[in-house]
Amino acid sequence: MSEYYDSLEARDPAAREKALLAALPAQIGHAKKHAPGFARILAGVDPLVVNSRAALARLPLTRKSDLAELQQRELPLGGLNATPLNKLAKIFVSPGPVYEPEGAARNWWRTARALFAAGFRSGDLVINTFAYHFTPAGSMMDSGALALGCTVVPTGIGQTEMQVSTIADLRIGGFIGTPSFLKLIVDKADELKADLGNLKKAMVGGEYLPPALRKSLGERGIRVMQSYATADLGLLAYESALADGSVTEGMILDEDLLLEIVRPGTADPVAAGEVGEVVITSFNPDYPLIRFGTGDLSAVLSGISPCGRTNVRIKGWMGRADQTTKVRGMFVTPKQVGEIVRRHPEIAKARLVVAGATGNDNMTLRCEATNQSEGLNAALVASIRDVTKLRGDIDFVPAGSLPNDGKVIDDTRKYD
Repeated sequence: MSEYYDSLEARDPAAREKALLAALPAQIGHAKKHAPGFARILAGVDPLVVNSRAALARLPLTRKSDLAELQQRELPLGGLNATPLNKLAKIFVSPGPVYEPEGAARNWWRTARALFAAGFRSGDLVINTFAYHFTPAGSMMDSGALALGCTVVPTGIGQTEMQVSTIADLRIGGFIGTPSFLKLIVDKADELKADLGNLKKAMVGGEYLPPALRKSLGERGIRVMQSYATADLGLLAYESALADGSVTEGMILDEDLLLEIVRPGTADPVAAGEVGEVVITSFNPDYPLIRFGTGDLSAVLSGISPCGRTNVRIKGWMGRADQTTKVRGMFVTPKQVGEIVRRHPEIAKARLVVAGATGNDNMTLRCEATNQSEGLNAALVASIRDVTKLRGDIDFVPAGSLPNDGKVIDDTRKYD
């Protein structure tokens, strides 16, 4: 039995990059031709010249936070779908509302790869506790499990006692859902003195997995692995393990995705290893999202995973990129901080710190700058006022002293 889902996972990284960039012009042309929303967003873009990362980085971003407005202008999908509505399999509804499509292709969300890395195999009996109604998480993991040849018990959320009895009665070997719900189930099983000894593996997502919880579940014989997916893009990255069962560092990017990490509030890629917003270009023919800003923070890890998979590794989900806050009754956004920095090339990195008591709050732009002159100080103060309509101070700091955590706005105020 192969240790990889397919041969793509062990490709030479240079060959993978070459293949993705070679496919990029056609995908952009497909999006412009068949998705009216992208025809507008990419107006004036010649797809044939977008054949490098530098060219891709010059295209506009479409952010997840834009979807509600785009969709209200052109219901239901903002014109971003290249496949007509009547040819899609499902439409989901997330809070907002934001509508998300699912196409008819097998393993459309590409989650089978993550489940395979977590040890799920053909013939396994698995319980899927993600919600099946409105939002796509249940269908997303269901489709991947079925593509692997698993038999799925679609329980959805809630009814903990019934979940326990189902796992025990059917001797289910695999769990899919959130880590907190898995904990509720095993705790309830202890309370009921039910035997869940057949449950050996779990694929979790949707929330933070505390290391202590992974450890305690492992001591019960349940190996817990994580995946990172979104309702728009499907699977983005997943954990892998070594032959001894130990989980490797970080998460491996799914195949057939182009990843960029950009500075929050801008469209500009950051240096390797720096925390920023996850931006994905997808090669999905039904929903061809081009430079789609997820709003999530992460960073690229150096080197290839010791499991042998050769794709890019990321640190996993590290928080949200939208750090919008309100100062003296005015919203201040990462985009505004990005605009201030753009006006002054001397600034290598900046962070806007908001402090003080409610009603008496203040802003300080902490800057790593090549030129820390009084003239630059005055120019930055003027730019802050021009962009945000608020007064702000400047604090020049040594190069490399600002944390690598993706924050461009740090709200330190206490709300007791």
